[in-house]
Amino acid sequence: METKRTVAVLGTGILGAAMARNLLQAGHEVRVWNRDRAKTGPLVGAGALAAETPAEAVAGADVVLTMLFDAAAVADVIRQAAPGVRPGTAWVQSTTVGVNDAAPLADLAGEVGLDLVEAPVSGTRAPAEAGALLVIAAGPDAVRERVAPVLDAIGARTLWTGQDPAAGSATRLKLVVNSWVLAASNAAGEVVALAKALDVDPGQFFELLDGGVLDLPFLRAKADLILEDRLEPASFAVDTSLKDAHLILAAAREHGLRLDGAEASAARLERAAAQGRGKQDLAAAYFASTGTDPGPA
Repeated sequence: METKRTVAVLGTGILGAAMARNLLQAGHEVRVWNRDRAKTGPLVGAGALAAETPAEAVAGADVVLTMLFDAAAVADVIRQAAPGVRPGTAWVQSTTVGVNDAAPLADLAGEVGLDLVEAPVSGTRAPAEAGALLVIAAGPDAVRERVAPVLDAIGARTLWTGQDPAAGSATRLKLVVNSWVLAASNAAGEVVALAKALDVDPGQFFELLDGGVLDLPFLRAKADLILEDRLEPASFAVDTSLKDAHLILAAAREHGLRLDGAEASAARLERAAAQGRGKQDLAAAYFASTGTDPGPA
């Protein structure tokens, strides 16, 4: 079976741009579109074709991949793309959306003539650039075969959660994963803030944890971003993580849960965003504790 695809990537932010580069490196023909045309320039230099409109990007494509901000943006862009869609084209929908968005997006796919695969990803800038994202996917077997070369190019592995993308099984797992990401990042910021307040060298904290069951690479990575003032460019921005925090809380409330930690994480991200840190890495929630520069480690 021919493994090379013509792929339209709609949305070339942090993850979308990295996905497009890995698709190019895997030998696929890649067309890119973004509302901010400037973000497609570097990808054109790498061999992609920039489209003026979503419809132009998807015309003749084998696979459409969406990596946008939220479900509303996805629906808007796919409706714009509709005039260029060839019926039966596969749609890899990788934007993180809410549990109640899966069915409407599946309906939209049917309306436009796209064969939907729900495929949110777990990972930030570095794994995206390395083609090492973890893909959480749901879709029928026949479509899985068609999108496999695309998923293989953008991710280290794919976990299939179901046959029916309208059921939202991939989205539900993605929100559980992101609840852990937000909790761990929030913990990193609070640990650094408390250490500074108590005149404790954060390095001694990590020395004590070194190699033990409490040690966690993600905790170290986020703390380093804070201590070394490397919050930009973001791996996972405050604005995007705040959107996901609200999706998690909405899902929890719908199922009769109160997630105090998730509520606290959202509140901290709100404060960081209010400080003008929306485009910084979500580790910037550290400043919700202090509002000050952390200084050297």
